[in-house]
Amino acid sequence: MLFSEILGQDYLKNHLTKSALSGRIPHAQLFLGPEGSGTLPMAIAYAQFILCQNSGSENTGGNEACNLKFAHFSHPDLHFIYPNVTTEEIKSKPKSLDFITEWRAFLQQNIYGSLFDWYQHLGVQNKQGEIRVEDAEDIVKSLALKSYEGGYKVVIIWMAEKMNTAASNKLLKMLEEPSDKTLFILIAEHEEDIIQTILSRCQVLHFSAIPEKIIADALTAQHDLDPRTAAKIAHQAQGNYNKAQQILNESGEDVVFEKWFVDWVRAAFRAKGNASAIQDLIQWSEQIAGLGRETQKKFLSYCIELFRQALLLNYQTTSLVYMEPKIEKFKLENFAPFVSGNNIQDIYKELSDAIYHIERNGNAKIILTDLSIKLTRLIHKS
Repeated sequence: MLFSEILGQDYLKNHLTKSALSGRIPHAQLFLGPEGSGTLPMAIAYAQFILCQNSGSENTGGNEACNLKFAHFSHPDLHFIYPNVTTEEIKSKPKSLDFITEWRAFLQQNIYGSLFDWYQHLGVQNKQGEIRVEDAEDIVKSLALKSYEGGYKVVIIWMAEKMNTAASNKLLKMLEEPSDKTLFILIAEHEEDIIQTILSRCQVLHFSAIPEKIIADALTAQHDLDPRTAAKIAHQAQGNYNKAQQILNESGEDVVFEKWFVDWVRAAFRAKGNASAIQDLIQWSEQIAGLGRETQKKFLSYCIELFRQALLLNYQTTSLVYMEPKIEKFKLENFAPFVSGNNIQDIYKELSDAIYHIERNGNAKIILTDLSIKLTRLIHKS
């Protein structure tokens, strides 16, 4: 993984390479940034720079055989930990090594991919992934062995906020008593979901969203887009390169989420004073309840953002509006008057509560039906 392949984040590239060349490598670092900002590719490039003893500001000039191993993410001194679930083949105590083939294929397809994309790649249905203590125990065993190249051993923990309590405690012990020439790189999007004792032992590097111009330039160069189309997609992506690629390919979850949202609010509008239309809301709730929990949570988060965009449009802050629904006869400017300061807080609370209860394995059909009935009242609130 070349540093030049990572979009933006030039300050962090320089910081990481210079600190490595000067021998100042903290044993535990947390790469904290939003989805699509490049935290994972940066961690892999940084690990390659250290393990292959590269020089300068790029991943070249060191051990070329070592660099070739990184082309397939298969260096023996590089260890990955990531959320996973039980499957038909692995019915209990799954761990990252059980999915290493799928993980490498996922990285080859889209190294900027999100946690939701990873779950889709695994075929997760009504399950929620996590990092379990078995992964931490595997790392203890791996770190007890000598490194293959005789230098550092690097552990990349992707989506570290998904560690359960037992795994967090096991990792904490390793961070408190680090082995010589061992580097832990934790990657997370939500700092508040990582226990404070782990945070206090990590050097935190903050990644910012990728500037629109950099995304637009990358889309123009890699996909031969005209500059105007690339700029429009970059604006809609909001600093998330993964989302930009999905918008370009019309392959992201937003395409289907948009349809579900429009069906939902249309049914909610019809339901006021029309008892028979309540049945449409119940059918909609049953449809969404039949999806996996991760999809349900992602969709409800999408709804929060779409309501927020409608509020911004209603208050005429059009420069901050980036969503452009493509559903026939649904225009955000026509929907916007129904979202205001009078109801947005209640709408946000109900959607957030629904996410909370779904995450804790509540009955999705009941949760979504209740939410739908409340939405009917809230969007008609004057």
